[in-house]
Amino acid sequence: MAQPFLYNYDSLLITGILFLLIVLLNEVGFRIGRFVQHSTDSEVKTLTGSIQGSILGLLALLLGFTFSMSMQRFDGRSEALIAEANAIGTASLRVQLLPVQFQDEANALLARYVDMRIAIGKGDLSHALERKKYNQTIAALQSELWALAVAATNADPRPVTSGAFVNSLNEMIDSQGKRNALQQMRVPEVVLLLLFTVFIASGGMLGYSSGLSGKRVVAPTLMVSFLIAMIVFIIIDLDRPKRGLIMVDQSSLLALQNAPVTQLGHSN
Repeated sequence: MAQPFLYNYDSLLITGILFLLIVLLNEVGFRIGRFVQHSTDSEVKTLTGSIQGSILGLLALLLGFTFSMSMQRFDGRSEALIAEANAIGTASLRVQLLPVQFQDEANALLARYVDMRIAIGKGDLSHALERKKYNQTIAALQSELWALAVAATNADPRPVTSGAFVNSLNEMIDSQGKRNALQQMRVPEVVLLLLFTVFIASGGMLGYSSGLSGKRVVAPTLMVSFLIAMIVFIIIDLDRPKRGLIMVDQSSLLALQNAPVTQLGHSN
């Protein structure tokens, strides 16, 4: 799956460039406003102030909408990780229901599976080749676990023993697929570009309005621009589950490495 254009660049770099563009457009707008100040009547100046308020209102709306969208996706990824950890934990517990000759191998495979799921959870989604290698290893482990479950079912076809393990294994595989899908869900790039455009335009309009009034308001304008840029940074960072400052907490999966059942696999 191709990555969006913006995803190839660091969130701090994007935010820094955005802030510089706002400052630049603010200065350009101020100079234009000063140039046309004496040829602009008071009615036009009042109308300009109204337009400025409308653009800032639109910016606030887009910020709230985009932040909510990115937060929902982040929460969805966190919930999917917890659901997958619970599914793996259930499968690990139900290994004890398998015939004895299959238990050690099942524990070992599940332990390796947990290690791989943790490893891929720490990897950057932009590293396509590395992610492909991890996914191939995980798919191979799933195939081995399924083949073991089939063999155990042939040896003990009772639904309350091997059948229970098969059900939990199926749920584990489904939860992994759901989590992978949620990792790929991001705020549409066109929404981010629209947000950036309105943000930059608001900076230009603030400068133009200041130029018309003949009074430069530097400190408040820079402070507001910086604060909005920080909100944009958080939006971008939340939308990147495996890169940036805000990461999905993997403690649920990490706890499985220390669980007594999965330790059986590491001891072999």
